[in-house]
Amino acid sequence: MKSALRAIAIVRIASRYGLDEWIPAARFRPLIRLFKWISPTAAGNRQLPRGQRLRLALQDLGPLFVKLGQVLSTRRDLLPADIADALAGLRDQVKAFDPEQAKAIIQEALGQPLASVFAHFDSEPLASASIAQVHAAQLHDGREVVVKVLRPQIRQRIASDIALMRVMADVLGKLHPHADKLRPHDVVSELENTLLAECDLQREAANASLMARLWQGSADLAVPTVEWQLTSERVLVMQRVYGIPADAIAELDRLGIDRKQLAAKAVRILYQQVFRDNYFHADAHAGNIWVDTTRPQAAGFIALDFGIVGQLSEQDQYYLAENFMAIFHKDYRKIARLHVQAGWMPKHLRLDELEAAVRSVCEPYFTRPLSEFSIAEVVAKLFRTAQKYELTLQPQLILLQKTLLNTEGLARTLDPEIDLWAVARPVLESILRERYSPGRFAARLQQRWPEIMHQAADLPMLLQTFLAQHVQGESQVRMRSDEIAQLARISQRNQRQLFALVLGFTAGLGAAVFYVWQPGVLSIGLALLAVAAFVLAWPRKT
Repeated sequence: MKSALRAIAIVRIASRYGLDEWIPAARFRPLIRLFKWISPTAAGNRQLPRGQRLRLALQDLGPLFVKLGQVLSTRRDLLPADIADALAGLRDQVKAFDPEQAKAIIQEALGQPLASVFAHFDSEPLASASIAQVHAAQLHDGREVVVKVLRPQIRQRIASDIALMRVMADVLGKLHPHADKLRPHDVVSELENTLLAECDLQREAANASLMARLWQGSADLAVPTVEWQLTSERVLVMQRVYGIPADAIAELDRLGIDRKQLAAKAVRILYQQVFRDNYFHADAHAGNIWVDTTRPQAAGFIALDFGIVGQLSEQDQYYLAENFMAIFHKDYRKIARLHVQAGWMPKHLRLDELEAAVRSVCEPYFTRPLSEFSIAEVVAKLFRTAQKYELTLQPQLILLQKTLLNTEGLARTLDPEIDLWAVARPVLESILRERYSPGRFAARLQQRWPEIMHQAADLPMLLQTFLAQHVQGESQVRMRSDEIAQLARISQRNQRQLFALVLGFTAGLGAAVFYVWQPGVLSIGLALLAVAAFVLAWPRKT
């Protein structure tokens, strides 16, 4: 019964804002008439842009649909730009819930009265979002903190609304002419995963703790300290920090903060998070990124709200970095090849065709002034172009695309003339030089020493098996003609070369390991053996 009433309420609100216009009239006239019968569209709403009407409808539908709009606003690969822009305005526009309920939830989660934990607790929330709201408080030792508490019955509401959204996704899949591109079920699944992750405040605390450790000692990015003894799945207590939203231009200017320097710092932080740390804040809008004003001459940022963070696989991180460098060098062939090698594109695709498509996307940007160059925009258009060629886009890449757009938008708000190319390129080059340096290789080798030694113990047996198969193969050869004998000699030579390559690789690996741990005669001898084996493996003319 509740689901039926909720469905009717959704239809009424959708009709009130004229969303029935999006239903193909030719096939579904009865459904449109039902919409208008349940709730006729307000005349004024019909005049509003479609994106604004959708945003207002989602706000009226409540917190879970607001979160749906926030998730959809990041899917610029699926939505038209005007709708994505309108939905981006749903940030934190949610009515607060009763402070007495918040106090009851906090008290139950902590297992003790509020007065025992806090010397002062502010009933008026500092902020209210779709999943939780935040209150200011003070501990008995005088430290100021903020208390984030989940909305009452939020998990149950998520479960019921997600179930209803799946039904709506079924309907949309049948109604919309481009449902295969919108992929409504994938969007609902992504929303469900995002919501469930944000409903675990202990997980968010762990995200914040790791981010703080990665940036410990840096003046560029500060992260509030988590009060772990007061944190659980439903309540998160953190150090209270003070700053101003990063898009508060008038206040930044009043304080004499160098906005150009701040904009460049925002871009550098993003590239360091993605390619150095492989751990980036994936909800980096101005509400979550503040400016620390305690040192106006060298102002840094403060990161808040760690419900959504992003990580890439080692392979995706490598291919993305190489793609960025290829964009910087206008190497379109390499961009096409990297997309196929990464597994994002089917291997049967013609590289010259993909290269031409990439060139058509990138080349116009290089005719603009560098201050107008947008790396995020290029990446977004590359992804959209690649979709025509069966691109398989992973969720973490969508998160990165959203983060690039947010950060570049923030940087341009701070400094409209920023040259993103000039800021990003040296940072990425420096990170890649360090990552693929001999020192980094030695450090990784040392880190993986136990695994290498465990597998090295099996190498002699593998070599013995290989040799046994080699000899057995030779003994089974029966010469019946000169042609067969020639083929046999080629086969034997190839097997010897393969054996030499295996031996050379094994000796080279051993030399590197012993050089890292104990340089000496043994490492030199293994290195010489590796060189000799590779010389033997070198192909010769027949």
